[in-house]
Parts: sequence; structure tokens; C-alpha cells
Amino acid sequence: MKVIFLEDVRGKGKKGQIKEVSDGYAQNFLIKNGKAQPATSAAISALKGQQHAEAKNAAAELAAAKDLKTKIEDDQTIVEIKSKAGEDSRLFGSIPSKQIAQALAQQYKINVDKRKIDLPEPIKALGYQNVKVRIHPEVTATIRVHVVTE
Repeated sequence: MKVIFLEDVRGKGKKGQIKEVSDGYAQNFLIKNGKAQPATSAAISALKGQQHAEAKNAAAELAAAKDLKTKIEDDQTIVEIKSKAGEDSRLFGSIPSKQIAQALAQQYKINVDKRKIDLPEPIKALGYQNVKVRIHPEVTATIRVHVVTE
């Protein structure tokens, strides 16, 4: 019997996949527990329409991420953060990704989740730093951060 998987089933199929399984397994487990539905022509066409809509949404997200990347990597987009520093231009504290995300939102109205900012360790010195941001799985941008004394 052909079924359309509604969710991932370990060892059998992934969500949205159409596969041939035994009649008993399909009726007694997959369909009964809501993990799959029979692959009728109406269900197959609905699945194709849903996959087409998801592909369209994914393309729109990718285009928005590329647009955001151009805004972030523009030459005028330099995030300026003020902090207290000692004589040898080392900061008294450090600048974490949360502070960079807040400054970017304040200065340029660009909202980026702090978890997407790839900062291996907090910034601890004055000057310019390049910080990577994972906007989308396929798009990575670089923010220029300028740390100055108060």
C-alpha cells in the first residue's frame, strides 16, 4: 500500500515522502497513529501544492537574508559600542554578542538574534573587530564593530 508520511518514522520514511509499505503495517500502525495517510490522487496533489508553497517560502526567506546581508555589510554600517578601558586599551569588562545585537538594533534598526552572532569569545580590546553573523543557513554576513572608550 502506498502512503504519504505525515511525520518522520524511524527506518521507514521522512515527512512528505511517498512510499510503498505493507498493508498491515500501514493500516494498523501508520494510519491508526496518524503518522501517515493513504496516497490517494487528491492527497498527492495536496502534498505537491504544499511542497511548492514551502519552496516558495524558502526562496523568499533566502532573498530576505541576502538583502539583510547587503545592509549589514554596507560600508556605512559600523556598530559603535562605548566601554570603559584602561591605559593599555584593554576593556574593564568584555563585549558579548548580546550587546552587539542590541547596539545593531539601536543604531541601524536591524534586528539580529544574539545566538546567530558567531563570537568565539567576547571582545576585550578597543578598536575594530569583524564579527560573523549567520543570518540564514546559506547566508553569513560580517558586522564591523568599533569599540571606543566612554
